[in-house]
Amino acid sequence: MTDMPMTLDAIRAAYAGGASPADVVAEVYRRIAAWDDPGIFIHLPPLDAALAAAASIGAPGPDRPLWGIPFAVKDNIDVAGMPTTAACPAFTYQPDRDATVVARLRAAGAIPIGKTNLDQFATGLVGVRTPYPVPRNTLDPAIVPGGSSSGSAVAVAAGIVPFALGTDTAGSGRVPAALNNIVGLKPSLGAISTRGVVPACRTLDCVSVFALSVGDAWSAYAAAAGYDAEDAYSRPVPVGPLSPPLPAPRAAAPDAGSLRVFGDAAQAEAFEAQIAALEALGARVDRIDFAPFYQIADMLYAGPWVAERHAVLQPLLDADPDAIDPVVRGIVSGATAQSATDAFRAFYRMAELKRAVAPILDAFDMLCVPTIPTFVTVAEIAADGVGPNSRLGTYTNFVNLLGLCGLAVPMPARSDGRPGSITLLAADGRDAMLAAIGARLEMTGTRSLGATGWTRPETPAPATGAGPDEIEIAVCGAHMSGLPLNHELTSRGARFLRAVDTTPDYRLYRLPGGAPPRPGMVRAAGGGAISVEVWALPRAAFGDFMSGIPAPLSIGTVTLSDGTSPKGFLCEAAAVAGAKDVTAAGSWRKVIAGEAA
Repeated sequence: MTDMPMTLDAIRAAYAGGASPADVVAEVYRRIAAWDDPGIFIHLPPLDAALAAAASIGAPGPDRPLWGIPFAVKDNIDVAGMPTTAACPAFTYQPDRDATVVARLRAAGAIPIGKTNLDQFATGLVGVRTPYPVPRNTLDPAIVPGGSSSGSAVAVAAGIVPFALGTDTAGSGRVPAALNNIVGLKPSLGAISTRGVVPACRTLDCVSVFALSVGDAWSAYAAAAGYDAEDAYSRPVPVGPLSPPLPAPRAAAPDAGSLRVFGDAAQAEAFEAQIAALEALGARVDRIDFAPFYQIADMLYAGPWVAERHAVLQPLLDADPDAIDPVVRGIVSGATAQSATDAFRAFYRMAELKRAVAPILDAFDMLCVPTIPTFVTVAEIAADGVGPNSRLGTYTNFVNLLGLCGLAVPMPARSDGRPGSITLLAADGRDAMLAAIGARLEMTGTRSLGATGWTRPETPAPATGAGPDEIEIAVCGAHMSGLPLNHELTSRGARFLRAVDTTPDYRLYRLPGGAPPRPGMVRAAGGGAISVEVWALPRAAFGDFMSGIPAPLSIGTVTLSDGTSPKGFLCEAAAVAGAKDVTAAGSWRKVIAGEAA
């Protein structure tokens, strides 16, 4: 077991071979001692208590997908029986119940190991704003470990636990992932409950997941997510299984004039290679001016949102200000200079900026950015505690303000050997789409897992069928990925399943008029096979989707070459009289590409 990769598949294989949860927990403790970094954990129960907890988790079962899987918890998230400090000893309290996210993971069979270090009160992206020993970056101790979820990221990258919980308000679940060569999954706002989490900015806070692979991160996220009636900011967000990636996603990335790397040529070079890898998977990447996103990012700390942090810390600031890290205290105290009038002016400005970027977000499936613009050393942050930290938030600070979900994906190392990382961002609720693309993208080139040297596992086979609460919809025209009406599916929580042909008895027509142009597919003798995409649409959204389908189109049953017969778009036979027959093209994409040419 000492050579076992700390991944979900490897742990499950160990259990299949006769290992017990206590054996796995004992191995976790052995690795903690061997790694010898006192900065990772703020609280770690004694080994005998941990072994007793592992022995009491009960039996595995189909409703316990994470049975026997150990995980670490950032110390601003409550675990019953362990103190919560938020990296401030004077703030310490003893929670009598788990945070919702921890309770859900326990219910899935997972075992919380201990509480990890962080930038105090989750205020920072460097990981060094803590009164405890600073965790070491797992790849280069001269580089900051990243924050605020420093201990959680280091615990995963070191191969101590297969996944760990962080939080992410301004990038705390993505920046440490980039700095330690691991995956950082930042879900849609409200997808994972924040009840039992010490707030940073409550309206923007997320619980995030670190793992060595996208598949492991998604498995943990799927178990952790869920609506929580006790959390006023919790929302039902579709999760579902990991699906195949979109065949032709549309992506936007910073152009050369707006790419910010602060003189780091190796980072710019690595980002271009990452974009090329994405394009090799079928994505169309357009380069755009990213200035509006940077303007939104600047508002996170310059605007009234810092007052949310002040709302949490005010009692301690008033009673014992010296108990708070001086850099954190200076940032949070800046809220006292903000008035209610300033706040509303900032809200108005934010609404204007959101309106400015809305056409970009509507036109693309995702944004692609470097997870960090450049690397920051421990020496640099010692000389300037604010400037280098702010630079690390270049591509993260705007994300939660816009309500986007995000996924930091580890990529092959840069030319100087430092880890590569790209972040994929998408609209609220499109977490599964990002994970599907990220699972393919992380297979690019040569890369080890974190700092372990372990071989990267193969991407798990994605689910190609609908779940029990979904309906399969076959689309043959403008609703396909990358085309103008695809948003009518994605905005309703649909997820791509597979690209497939119909049986060879359909005819495809280019209907007259239309903006965008529309096809009509009719079942007819002497036809051909037509390329379609099959999407899984939540049953609850099916009626609303149907109500927007205009005549002469309708939803019927379509027979496909893979033997399935999902619902799908068909056209009234009378409507194709006089329409152009484009069956020979076999694909609506080819038809519109020919018209464009």
